[in-house]
Amino acid sequence: MDSSSASPAAASSPAFAFSSPPPVENPRSPFSKPRPPSSISRPSYLVETPSRPLAPSSSSSRTIYSDRFIPSRAGSNFALFYLSLPPSASSSSSSDAGREDGSGAYAALLRAVLFGLDQGVAPPATPDRSSSAVAGRSPSSSSSTSSSVAFSTPSRNIFRYKAEVPRYSLAEQFEDELPGFSHIHPRAPRKVPRSPYKVLDAPALQDDFYLNLVDWSSHNVLAVGLGNCVYLWNACSSKVTKLCDLGVDDSVCSVGWAQRGNHLAVGTNQGKVQIWDASRCRRIRTMESHRLRVGALAWSSSLLSSGSRDKIILQRDIRAREDFVSKLTGHKSEVCGLKWSHDNRELASGGNDNRLFVWNQHSTQPVLKYSEHTAAVKAIAWSPHVHGLLASGGGTADRCIRFWNTVTNSHLSCIDTGSQVCNLVWSKNVNELVSTHGYSQNQIIVWRYPTMSKLATLTGHTYRVLYLAISPDGQTIVTGAGDETLRFWNVFPSPKSQNTGSDIGARSLGRSHIR
Repeated sequence: MDSSSASPAAASSPAFAFSSPPPVENPRSPFSKPRPPSSISRPSYLVETPSRPLAPSSSSSRTIYSDRFIPSRAGSNFALFYLSLPPSASSSSSSDAGREDGSGAYAALLRAVLFGLDQGVAPPATPDRSSSAVAGRSPSSSSSTSSSVAFSTPSRNIFRYKAEVPRYSLAEQFEDELPGFSHIHPRAPRKVPRSPYKVLDAPALQDDFYLNLVDWSSHNVLAVGLGNCVYLWNACSSKVTKLCDLGVDDSVCSVGWAQRGNHLAVGTNQGKVQIWDASRCRRIRTMESHRLRVGALAWSSSLLSSGSRDKIILQRDIRAREDFVSKLTGHKSEVCGLKWSHDNRELASGGNDNRLFVWNQHSTQPVLKYSEHTAAVKAIAWSPHVHGLLASGGGTADRCIRFWNTVTNSHLSCIDTGSQVCNLVWSKNVNELVSTHGYSQNQIIVWRYPTMSKLATLTGHTYRVLYLAISPDGQTIVTGAGDETLRFWNVFPSPKSQNTGSDIGARSLGRSHIR
């Protein structure tokens, strides 16, 4: 750029000025490409503004023409970063050198923070206070020499993190890409802990494929049916409460929390359904009408659906006096799976007759029938991300997870898992789901949908993983098996951390008793 002398009036003006970059010897960024000289001049569109001298000087001020704003860092307070600048001479002839020191130190610091310490850039370091006298130099030295003398080998990081995070070099983007194309780095696979962070002993937890004995409430309380009793485990305080005892003549076959509130439904071996107020440990009512055991329960607001070995599904409104308001018929064998959709408009049911049915709010006959499974259908889960997307899993002779679109009444896909599918649950935070399995591997698998690629395979149970529930925050699952243990796994990320590659959960492994 051309420069011309400024008038005395302009030199004394108090207005803020755009200042030109100091004459550093290596002003080009280490990640930028060399530019060939061009004979085409570019017009400048900025208004002529006078520059303010950074230090008192007897020389006349100059008016600088510039096409960009480059701030001077001579006045930066590097003590905030625990950096000390080299001592500069107090004479007026050293004012330009002092400005070069401030700008060079700031540029080095900025590169180290933005690009990291491993990008070929010598970062500024905290100089040793005891050897600060060594950092002196003559005012006539160049800016590059002053930076190398003033800053020695780093004694500590300016910004220190306890855990390493993946960093990508900006040089890769600017060196290798074509104009107009953005470089997207592949995201590292999310790490799922392979061990449970807590194990609870659950004596008398039955090894029965057709029962549903574990459920997790929206108030963070876990309900578990053990023999003829129901126990509550508070996940916040780890307090265990015995809710009820059915006596020696009956046993618990299913438990189910209402979507909101403290109401817990308990299905019994004698075909009864009890409603309990868990906050008061008090039974509200007992409803009958099933002739055989009730192994499946599902809530939809104040409507409770119960499935039984008598092949019937009863719709019960707990506000009504009657034991049930409608009866759903269609299954030819025991009903072992029940799930309401997230909008409470559709009910999916699975049975030991290898059938999967879908009912609406007012139907007494199934509106959709699926018969592709070749074994009992207990595992049922509605996607919280896609309306009408339903997943189902088959038993030992089937071993498949199938996906259905209930809006278009179509079969979407099928994957053979290699073992009995006992339970399915979707993550509400990411588009993933978990399946638990029985014969023959007793494993827990985390899947990414729709590719159905395995994120993790978790093992630890020595019996079939028959029971599964998910925490209200959607991050933790609990699994139960005939080995009489409940295991807690951190498998899903929180909504805020779903794009990070860090491990989930940092709680220590512990083992205690549920009763």
